[in-house]
Amino acid sequence: MAHWGAVKSILKYLKRTKDIFLIYDDGELILEVYSDASFQSDDEDVKSQSGFIFKLNGGVVARKSFKQVDSTTEAEHIAASEAAKEAVLMKNCI
Repeated sequence: MAHWGAVKSILKYLKRTKDIFLIYDDGELILEVYSDASFQSDDEDVKSQSGFIFKLNGGVVARKSFKQVDSTTEAEHIAASEAAKEAVLMKNCI
Protein backbone atom coordinates (compact mmCIF):
# COMPACT_ATOMS: atom_id res chain seq x y z
CA MET A 1 0.00 0.00 0.00
CA ALA A 2 2.91 2.39 0.61
CA HIS A 3 3.77 2.23 -3.10
CA TRP A 4 0.20 3.05 -4.06
CA GLY A 5 0.33 6.16 -1.87
CA ALA A 6 3.52 7.24 -3.63
CA VAL A 7 1.93 6.66 -7.04
CA LYS A 8 -1.10 8.75 -6.04
CA SER A 9 1.18 11.57 -4.87
CA ILE A 10 3.07 11.53 -8.16
CA LEU A 11 -0.15 11.58 -10.18
CA LYS A 12 -1.49 14.51 -8.12
CA TYR A 13 1.79 16.38 -8.67
CA LEU A 14 1.67 15.76 -12.42
CA LYS A 15 -1.93 16.96 -12.57
CA ARG A 16 -1.10 20.16 -10.65
CA THR A 17 1.97 20.93 -12.76
CA LYS A 18 0.78 19.87 -16.23
CA ASP A 19 0.99 23.46 -17.50
CA ILE A 20 4.54 24.02 -16.21
CA PHE A 21 7.37 23.10 -18.54
CA LEU A 22 10.83 24.12 -19.67
CA ILE A 23 11.27 25.86 -23.01
CA TYR A 24 14.64 26.18 -24.70
CA ASP A 25 15.33 28.02 -27.93
CA ASP A 26 17.41 26.62 -30.76
CA GLY A 27 20.55 28.15 -29.28
CA GLU A 28 23.33 26.49 -27.36
CA LEU A 29 22.40 24.45 -24.28
CA ILE A 30 24.61 25.32 -21.32
CA LEU A 31 24.82 22.67 -18.61
CA GLU A 32 26.33 23.71 -15.27
CA VAL A 33 27.19 21.13 -12.60
CA TYR A 34 28.07 21.88 -8.99
CA SER A 35 28.97 19.33 -6.31
CA ASP A 36 30.18 19.75 -2.76
CA ALA A 37 30.57 17.92 0.52
CA SER A 38 31.02 18.79 4.16
CA PHE A 39 32.73 16.44 6.59
CA GLN A 40 30.71 15.55 9.71
CA SER A 41 28.65 18.73 9.56
CA ASP A 42 26.02 17.30 11.92
CA ASP A 43 27.32 16.76 15.47
CA GLU A 44 24.43 14.45 16.33
CA ASP A 45 24.91 11.75 13.71
CA VAL A 46 28.58 12.42 12.78
CA LYS A 47 27.93 11.98 9.05
CA SER A 48 29.19 13.85 6.03
CA GLN A 49 26.75 15.71 3.79
CA SER A 50 27.26 15.58 0.02
CA GLY A 51 25.27 16.80 -2.91
CA PHE A 52 25.10 18.14 -6.42
CA ILE A 53 22.96 20.38 -8.59
CA PHE A 54 22.58 20.53 -12.39
CA LYS A 55 21.43 23.68 -14.18
CA LEU A 56 20.46 23.73 -17.85
CA ASN A 57 20.45 27.27 -19.25
CA GLY A 58 20.09 28.58 -15.70
CA GLY A 59 17.18 26.35 -14.62
CA VAL A 60 17.64 23.53 -12.12
CA VAL A 61 16.99 20.18 -13.81
CA ALA A 62 18.48 17.77 -11.24
CA ARG A 63 19.68 17.86 -7.66
CA LYS A 64 20.53 15.43 -4.89
CA SER A 65 21.65 15.68 -1.28
CA PHE A 66 22.69 12.72 0.84
CA LYS A 67 24.58 11.72 3.98
CA GLN A 68 27.30 9.10 4.41
CA VAL A 69 29.95 8.12 6.94
CA ASP A 70 33.32 8.82 5.33
CA SER A 71 36.44 10.91 5.55
CA THR A 72 36.57 14.39 4.02
CA THR A 73 38.27 13.10 0.89
CA GLU A 74 35.81 10.24 0.49
CA ALA A 75 32.84 12.58 0.96
CA GLU A 76 34.14 14.89 -1.79
CA HIS A 77 34.85 11.90 -4.05
CA ILE A 78 31.36 10.47 -3.52
CA ALA A 79 29.75 13.83 -4.32
CA ALA A 80 31.76 14.13 -7.54
CA SER A 81 31.08 10.49 -8.45
CA GLU A 82 27.32 10.84 -7.97
CA ALA A 83 27.35 14.04 -10.04
CA ALA A 84 29.30 12.26 -12.81
CA LYS A 85 26.73 9.44 -12.90
CA GLU A 86 23.93 11.99 -13.23
CA ALA A 87 25.91 13.83 -15.93
CA VAL A 88 26.03 10.67 -18.06
CA LEU A 89 22.26 10.31 -17.76
CA MET A 90 21.76 14.01 -18.49
CA LYS A 91 24.01 13.84 -21.57
CA ASN A 92 21.85 11.06 -23.00
CA CYS A 93 18.73 13.22 -22.51
CA ILE A 94 20.04 16.38 -24.15
